[in-house]
Amino acid sequence: MGEIMNELLNLLKQNALESPGNLAKLLGISVDEVKAQIAEYEKSGVIRAYQAVVNEEKLDASLVTTVIEVKVTPESEGGFDRIADLISRFPEVESVYLMSGTFDLLLFIKGRTMHEAAGFVSEKLATLPGVTSTATHFMMKTYKQNGILMHTGEGDERLKVSP
Repeated sequence: MGEIMNELLNLLKQNALESPGNLAKLLGISVDEVKAQIAEYEKSGVIRAYQAVVNEEKLDASLVTTVIEVKVTPESEGGFDRIADLISRFPEVESVYLMSGTFDLLLFIKGRTMHEAAGFVSEKLATLPGVTSTATHFMMKTYKQNGILMHTGEGDERLKVSP
């Protein structure tokens, strides 16, 4: 049953609006089993939210997405968790990840302008105790997001199998 439930999660990631009836047919289980498993995933926090993948370039008022690498001094109790939690609470911050490598945290933020994003870094982020340095990158164009291609080109653009 574990493989079926993993497949249920994969199907929901692809299309969270898929009906329980269709999911049950695809998985070869009953509609009641699908509904019960989804309810359990929601209750336990496995499913945190349902979201649409939006191509913001198609909107008139698209936002600037900024990627920020942050180096922090880990605390003796809790390591990176307290500072990551604090940063996560800013409304501008969309995502925060603990990373390996040359920096500790990776942030994705949204703002109306590059100036607004830069203000967040200089006025809010860099002033936090424990933040030792930042590197800011502005996303110029999105080609693929959450497994979804953002282009609207016509035709079949499959990758070639042979060289």
